[in-house]
Amino acid sequence: MVDPQTFARQVETYVRPQSFPLAIRMLSPGESLPPRTKQPKRDWNLQIATCQAISMARRYGWTIAVGREDLNCVLTKVIFGLEKEVPYYTEGHCACGMYTETLEAGAKSEAATDRFAYGSYERILVGPASTARFEPHVYLIYANAAQVMRMVTAALYKRGGAITSHFTGRLDCSDEIIRTMNTQDYQVILPCYGDRVFGQTEDHEMAFSLPAPLAEEFIEGLKGTHQGGIRYPIPAFLRYTGQFPPSYQRLEEIWREQSDERTDESHANNEGLHSER
Repeated sequence: MVDPQTFARQVETYVRPQSFPLAIRMLSPGESLPPRTKQPKRDWNLQIATCQAISMARRYGWTIAVGREDLNCVLTKVIFGLEKEVPYYTEGHCACGMYTETLEAGAKSEAATDRFAYGSYERILVGPASTARFEPHVYLIYANAAQVMRMVTAALYKRGGAITSHFTGRLDCSDEIIRTMNTQDYQVILPCYGDRVFGQTEDHEMAFSLPAPLAEEFIEGLKGTHQGGIRYPIPAFLRYTGQFPPSYQRLEEIWREQSDERTDESHANNEGLHSER
C-alpha cells in the first residue's frame, strides 16, 4: 500500500489543495494513540464536533483523536457507534423541525445515514497525511469544485464509468469516513450545515474521500490524467481573437484609413520622383 506521506506529496503536486490532505483511522477499543496526538477533553477541557477536529487537522496540521468524552455532537456519537441508538433518535426527532417537516421524514433521513455498529470503535483519529504515524483507513481532501473534478477523473482513470455518492446536507462526517469505509469506494462530499457552522468550512469548498487501499490506483490516475492533459490549475484556452466594442473597432478603422492615406501619399511621391527623372 501507498504510505501516507507519498499520498500527501502526490495530491499536493497534482491537486494543490489549500489545506492538508488528511489521513483518518478508526481506533478499536484499547488501540493506542500516536505520539503527540491531541485529545480535546484531556488537553483543552473542551468538547467539540467531529467537523471541528477535521478542520483543526487540515488547517493547523494537528493530529487529533476524538472519542465519546471529546464529542458534543450527539448525532456523531450515534453514527460512529460511540453511543447506543434509542427510539428518540431513530424516530426522527433530531431531524424533524429543522431538516424535515415530519417525524416520518426525519426517521427516513436518519435511516439513510451510514453508521457503525455500537462499540465497533472507540475513537476517530485524524491528522495530516504528510505527518501521519499510523495506518489510515481513509484519506480525505477538502478542495474547490474544480479540484474535486480533477480527483474524480483520477479515480476513474483505470476503471472508467462514474462515481456514485449521496447527499443529505447533514452529517457529512458519515459520508467522509463511514460510507467510504463501508463501500470501500470513492466519495464526493457535499459539506453539511454543521461542517460550515462549527468546522467553518467555506462556501466554495467541497471534499473527496477514498479508502486507503485505493490510494495506489488513485495516484496512478492522477499521473495518467495529468499526462493526458487534465490538470489543475485548469489551463484555460487563450489562443483566440477577442471581440471588442464598436468604438474600439472604429479606432482600428481610423488607423487603417490613415495608413492607406500614407501609402497613397508615398506612391504619389514615388511617381513624382520617377517623372522628374
